[in-house]
Amino acid sequence: MPVVYSQVSSINELQPKMCLKGVVKETQLYGAVIDLGLEYDGVVHISQLAPKRVNSVTDVVRPGDSVTVWVTQVNPKKGRISLTMVEPPAVEWHELQEEQVYTGTVTRMEPYGVFVDIGAERPGLLHVREMSEGYVRHPSEKVKVGDQVVVRILRLDRQRKRIDLSMKGIQEEMPEDDPGEEEEPARTTMELALYRAQQSRREKRQRKAQRRRLDFSEREEILERTLSMHRGR
Repeated sequence: MPVVYSQVSSINELQPKMCLKGVVKETQLYGAVIDLGLEYDGVVHISQLAPKRVNSVTDVVRPGDSVTVWVTQVNPKKGRISLTMVEPPAVEWHELQEEQVYTGTVTRMEPYGVFVDIGAERPGLLHVREMSEGYVRHPSEKVKVGDQVVVRILRLDRQRKRIDLSMKGIQEEMPEDDPGEEEEPARTTMELALYRAQQSRREKRQRKAQRRRLDFSEREEILERTLSMHRGR
Protein backbone atom coordinates (compact mmCIF):
# COMPACT_ATOMS: atom_id res chain seq x y z
CA MET A 1 0.00 0.00 0.00
CA PRO A 2 1.47 3.39 -0.96
CA VAL A 3 2.40 5.80 1.81
CA VAL A 4 0.01 8.76 2.13
CA TYR A 5 1.71 11.87 3.44
CA SER A 6 -0.13 14.46 5.52
CA GLN A 7 0.07 18.09 4.41
CA VAL A 8 0.42 20.41 7.41
CA SER A 9 1.83 23.89 7.89
CA SER A 10 1.91 24.18 11.68
CA ILE A 11 2.63 22.10 14.76
CA ASN A 12 -0.95 22.80 15.85
CA GLU A 13 -2.24 20.66 12.96
CA LEU A 14 -0.24 17.59 13.90
CA GLN A 15 -1.97 14.46 15.18
CA PRO A 16 -0.58 11.06 16.27
CA LYS A 17 -0.03 8.62 13.37
CA MET A 18 0.24 11.38 10.77
CA CYS A 19 2.78 10.45 8.10
CA LEU A 20 5.25 13.20 7.13
CA LYS A 21 8.26 13.78 4.92
CA GLY A 22 11.37 15.17 6.57
CA VAL A 23 15.08 15.73 6.23
CA VAL A 24 17.62 14.67 8.84
CA LYS A 25 18.99 17.92 10.26
CA GLU A 26 21.48 16.43 12.69
CA THR A 27 22.22 13.21 14.56
CA GLN A 28 22.94 12.77 18.26
CA LEU A 29 23.66 9.76 20.45
CA TYR A 30 20.00 9.66 21.51
CA GLY A 31 18.50 9.94 18.02
CA ALA A 32 17.99 12.18 15.01
CA VAL A 33 16.61 15.70 14.66
CA ILE A 34 14.23 15.96 11.69
CA ASP A 35 13.38 19.12 9.77
CA LEU A 36 9.67 18.86 8.93
CA GLY A 37 9.35 22.29 7.35
CA LEU A 38 7.42 23.51 10.41
CA GLU A 39 8.20 26.07 13.10
CA TYR A 40 9.66 23.27 15.25
CA ASP A 41 11.84 20.26 14.42
CA GLY A 42 10.90 16.72 15.35
CA VAL A 43 12.99 14.06 17.09
CA VAL A 44 13.25 10.35 16.31
CA HIS A 45 14.63 8.48 19.31
CA ILE A 46 17.24 5.83 18.51
CA SER A 47 14.75 3.13 19.58
CA GLN A 48 12.33 4.36 16.89
CA LEU A 49 14.73 4.34 13.94
CA ALA A 50 14.04 0.73 12.96
CA PRO A 51 12.02 -2.29 14.13
CA LYS A 52 15.20 -3.96 15.40
CA ARG A 53 17.77 -2.70 17.88
CA VAL A 54 20.05 0.04 16.52
CA ASN A 55 23.54 0.44 18.00
CA SER A 56 24.37 3.75 16.36
CA VAL A 57 22.11 6.42 14.85
CA THR A 58 24.44 6.89 11.89
CA ASP A 59 24.01 3.21 11.01
CA VAL A 60 20.50 4.16 9.87
CA VAL A 61 20.45 7.86 8.96
CA ARG A 62 22.85 10.73 8.31
CA PRO A 63 22.37 14.50 8.01
CA GLY A 64 20.75 15.40 4.70
CA ASP A 65 18.86 12.09 4.34
CA SER A 66 15.20 12.32 3.29
CA VAL A 67 13.05 10.20 5.59
CA THR A 68 9.45 9.15 6.13
CA VAL A 69 8.28 9.55 9.71
CA TRP A 70 5.10 9.17 11.75
CA VAL A 71 4.01 11.39 14.62
CA THR A 72 3.83 9.61 17.98
CA GLN A 73 3.35 12.56 20.36
CA VAL A 74 3.03 16.31 19.95
CA ASN A 75 3.08 19.13 22.49
CA PRO A 76 2.44 22.47 20.74
CA LYS A 77 2.90 24.51 23.93
CA LYS A 78 6.41 23.16 24.48
CA GLY A 79 7.20 22.83 20.78
CA ARG A 80 7.95 19.11 21.05
CA ILE A 81 7.31 16.65 18.25
CA SER A 82 8.13 12.98 18.84
CA LEU A 83 8.49 10.86 15.72
CA THR A 84 9.08 7.28 14.65
CA MET A 85 10.45 5.74 11.48
CA VAL A 86 8.68 2.47 12.27
CA GLU A 87 5.24 2.51 10.65
CA PRO A 88 2.66 2.20 13.44
CA PRO A 89 -0.22 -0.28 13.21
CA ALA A 90 -3.55 1.10 12.01
CA VAL A 91 -5.09 0.09 15.35
CA GLU A 92 -3.16 0.43 18.61
CA TRP A 93 -3.65 -2.07 21.43
CA HIS A 94 -5.17 0.56 23.70
CA GLU A 95 -7.79 1.29 21.02
CA LEU A 96 -9.05 -2.30 20.88
CA GLN A 97 -12.19 -3.22 22.78
CA GLU A 98 -14.32 -6.36 22.94
CA GLU A 99 -17.42 -6.28 20.70
CA GLN A 100 -15.76 -3.93 18.18
CA VAL A 101 -16.38 -4.92 14.55
CA TYR A 102 -13.62 -4.79 11.93
CA THR A 103 -13.09 -5.76 8.31
CA GLY A 104 -9.90 -7.80 8.05
CA THR A 105 -7.89 -9.98 5.69
CA VAL A 106 -7.32 -13.70 6.17
CA THR A 107 -3.54 -14.11 6.31
CA ARG A 108 -3.06 -17.72 7.44
CA MET A 109 -5.10 -20.89 7.66
CA GLU A 110 -4.77 -23.72 10.17
CA PRO A 111 -7.00 -26.77 10.81
CA TYR A 112 -8.42 -25.09 13.93
CA GLY A 113 -9.10 -21.69 12.34
CA VAL A 114 -7.63 -18.71 10.48
CA PHE A 115 -5.65 -15.63 11.40
CA VAL A 116 -7.15 -12.30 10.38
CA ASP A 117 -5.28 -9.02 10.02
CA ILE A 118 -7.54 -6.23 11.33
CA GLY A 119 -4.79 -3.61 11.32
CA ALA A 120 -3.54 -4.32 14.83
CA GLU A 121 0.01 -5.18 15.85
CA ARG A 122 -0.83 -8.88 15.53
CA PRO A 123 -3.51 -10.75 13.60
CA GLY A 124 -6.46 -12.14 15.52
CA LEU A 125 -7.53 -15.78 15.67
CA LEU A 126 -10.88 -16.69 14.15
CA HIS A 127 -11.50 -20.20 15.50
CA VAL A 128 -13.40 -22.62 13.27
CA ARG A 129 -16.24 -22.82 15.79
CA GLU A 130 -16.70 -19.02 15.58
CA MET A 131 -17.17 -19.01 11.79
CA SER A 132 -20.81 -20.02 11.76
CA GLU A 133 -23.73 -20.95 13.98
CA GLY A 134 -23.68 -24.34 12.29
CA TYR A 135 -20.94 -26.96 12.25
CA VAL A 136 -17.85 -26.17 10.16
CA ARG A 137 -15.50 -29.08 9.64
CA HIS A 138 -12.59 -27.07 8.22
CA PRO A 139 -11.97 -23.31 7.82
CA SER A 140 -11.61 -23.74 4.05
CA GLU A 141 -15.36 -24.39 3.88
CA LYS A 142 -15.93 -20.72 4.73
CA VAL A 143 -12.86 -18.69 3.77
CA LYS A 144 -9.53 -18.76 2.01
CA VAL A 145 -6.29 -16.83 2.44
CA GLY A 146 -6.68 -13.31 1.08
CA ASP A 147 -10.42 -13.08 1.72
CA GLN A 148 -11.88 -9.95 3.32
CA VAL A 149 -14.07 -10.86 6.29
CA VAL A 150 -16.14 -8.91 8.81
CA VAL A 151 -15.30 -10.01 12.35
CA ARG A 152 -16.12 -9.05 15.91
CA ILE A 153 -13.62 -8.99 18.79
CA LEU A 154 -14.75 -11.78 21.08
CA ARG A 155 -12.00 -11.66 23.70
CA LEU A 156 -8.83 -9.65 24.33
CA ASP A 157 -5.78 -10.81 26.28
CA ARG A 158 -3.69 -7.65 26.52
CA GLN A 159 -0.92 -9.30 28.53
CA ARG A 160 -0.37 -11.99 25.89
CA LYS A 161 -1.45 -9.65 23.06
CA ARG A 162 -3.99 -12.15 21.83
CA ILE A 163 -7.16 -11.30 19.93
CA ASP A 164 -9.98 -13.84 19.60
CA LEU A 165 -12.46 -13.10 16.83
CA SER A 166 -15.93 -14.26 15.77
CA MET A 167 -18.08 -14.05 12.66
CA LYS A 168 -21.23 -15.22 14.44
CA GLY A 169 -24.29 -13.04 14.26
CA ILE A 170 -22.70 -10.14 12.38
CA GLN A 171 -24.48 -10.63 9.06
CA GLU A 172 -27.80 -11.35 10.75
CA GLU A 173 -27.57 -8.08 12.65
CA MET A 174 -27.00 -5.95 9.56
CA PRO A 175 -30.24 -4.49 8.12
CA GLU A 176 -31.30 -5.95 4.81
CA ASP A 177 -31.27 -3.70 1.75
CA ASP A 178 -34.65 -2.40 0.62
CA PRO A 179 -34.73 -2.39 -3.20
CA GLY A 180 -37.34 0.37 -3.09
CA GLU A 181 -35.05 2.76 -1.20
CA GLU A 182 -31.84 4.49 -2.12
CA GLU A 183 -28.80 2.45 -1.07
CA GLU A 184 -27.26 3.66 2.19
CA PRO A 185 -23.52 4.32 2.41
CA ALA A 186 -21.39 1.54 3.90
CA ARG A 187 -21.18 1.64 7.66
CA THR A 188 -17.89 2.49 9.31
CA THR A 189 -16.32 0.23 11.92
CA MET A 190 -17.53 2.43 14.76
CA GLU A 191 -21.04 2.61 13.26
CA LEU A 192 -21.13 -1.19 13.06
CA ALA A 193 -20.05 -1.48 16.69
CA LEU A 194 -22.65 1.10 17.79
CA TYR A 195 -25.38 -0.64 15.80
CA ARG A 196 -24.50 -3.97 17.41
CA ALA A 197 -24.57 -2.48 20.92
CA GLN A 198 -27.98 -0.88 20.25
CA GLN A 199 -29.30 -4.14 18.82
CA SER A 200 -28.08 -6.03 21.89
CA ARG A 201 -29.86 -3.59 24.21
CA ARG A 202 -33.10 -3.90 22.21
CA GLU A 203 -32.92 -7.70 22.38
CA LYS A 204 -32.40 -7.59 26.17
CA ARG A 205 -35.42 -5.32 26.59
CA GLN A 206 -37.51 -7.63 24.40
CA ARG A 207 -36.48 -10.69 26.43
CA LYS A 208 -37.36 -8.93 29.69
CA ALA A 209 -40.76 -7.89 28.31
CA GLN A 210 -41.40 -11.44 27.11
CA ARG A 211 -40.54 -12.84 30.56
CA ARG A 212 -42.91 -10.36 32.18
CA ARG A 213 -45.68 -11.40 29.78
CA LEU A 214 -45.03 -15.07 30.51
CA ASP A 215 -45.04 -14.45 34.27
CA PHE A 216 -48.33 -12.55 33.99
CA SER A 217 -49.88 -15.34 31.86
CA GLU A 218 -48.81 -17.96 34.39
CA ARG A 219 -50.33 -15.95 37.25
CA GLU A 220 -53.59 -15.62 35.31
CA GLU A 221 -53.65 -19.35 34.65
CA ILE A 222 -53.05 -20.14 38.33
CA LEU A 223 -55.78 -17.70 39.35
CA GLU A 224 -58.22 -19.22 36.84
CA ARG A 225 -57.51 -22.73 38.11
CA THR A 226 -58.01 -21.58 41.69
CA LEU A 227 -61.33 -19.92 40.87
CA SER A 228 -62.49 -23.01 38.96
CA MET A 229 -61.71 -25.20 41.94
CA HIS A 230 -63.73 -22.92 44.23
CA ARG A 231 -66.67 -22.82 41.80
CA GLY A 232 -66.68 -26.61 41.63
CA ARG A 233 -67.07 -26.99 45.38
